[in-house]
Order: sequence, then structure tokens, then C-alpha cells
Amino acid sequence: MAKVGAQRAAELTGRSKSTIQRAMNGGKVSFELDANGRRVIDVSELDRVFGLKGQGTNDNSSAQASVEAELEKATAMLEMERMKMRIKMLEAQLDTAERQVDDLKAQRDQWQKQASQVLLTSQYSQKQAEELSAKLEEREKRARERREQMEARKIESQMKKLKAENENASAEQDDESGEGFSFGGLWKRAKG
Repeated sequence: MAKVGAQRAAELTGRSKSTIQRAMNGGKVSFELDANGRRVIDVSELDRVFGLKGQGTNDNSSAQASVEAELEKATAMLEMERMKMRIKMLEAQLDTAERQVDDLKAQRDQWQKQASQVLLTSQYSQKQAEELSAKLEEREKRARERREQMEARKIESQMKKLKAENENASAEQDDESGEGFSFGGLWKRAKG
């Protein structure tokens, strides 16, 4: 239904404006605040509380026409408010989209810069990697040779030690038995 101000409510009900305002202040008539902060009353509420003034068909049709005009005016105001809200929402979305585009452009520029740097240094880095790989292989080869030499020395040292122990054991056995035969003696003879 249409909503009307206190003056128009007084005209529709045949009451004074002050009567309508007292009824609103006293809570007898419910009202709402419009976009401008004015108190407005629904026409059906006026009809419920005071009854609408009926002055024949001519006045009734003019009252109905004025109610319809108020209804159209209220509908237009609502539509205008709805459009304002939609415009604000779309502006906010546009703002967000523009910020995202700016961020994406900045990221793209940064990635392009990094890609250029990588492209410029990739050949140099590849050459360095190959040189480093060759150095590492050379180090491993030298370390392997050193280990082999150390193992060979260790084995040679153990062989000498075993040989000396064997000769000592043979000599002791020869001395104890008084015989001239021993493995140590055979070893000496075979070698000498």
C-alpha cells in the first residue's frame, strides 16, 4: 500500500494534522521513517484507525487516484534507491577488479624481469655447473686413488708384520726343538 505523510493522512481521514501526529506519538497509529527521515503512515493503517473519508464517488475516486499516485511515487523512490545501491555495489566490484588487475600486472612484470635474468645467466650458470661437476669428478678420482694407496700400504704393512711374526715364531721353534727345520727356515731358504 501507499504511505503518506501527516498532512496527506489528515486529508484522507478528515482529521486534523495535529490529531494524526498525536496518534503517531501516542502509538495509536504505526508509522515508518522514509529516506528523508519523515514519518509516513500506511494508508491501510489510517483506514484501520480512523477510517478513510468517503465523500461520494467523486471524492472516493480522487482519493483512490491520489493513493495510486502516492503508490507510484513510493515505487519510483524504491526503484531509485535500489538502483543507487546497485551502482554502489558495481563501483565496489569495479574497484576490486582494478586493484586485482594492477596486482596481476605487477606480478607479471616481476616474473618477466626474473625470466630475463634467468635467461641471461643460464648459459653462464650451465658452464659453471659443468666446470664444478668436472672438479668434483677429479676430486673423487684422487680420493679413490688415495684410498687405494692407503689400503695397499696397510696390506703391505700387515704382510710385513705377519712375515716378521712368522719368522720369530719359526726361530723360537727352531731354538726349542733344536732341529734346523721350520716353516720360517723354509721361508728363508726359499726366499734366499
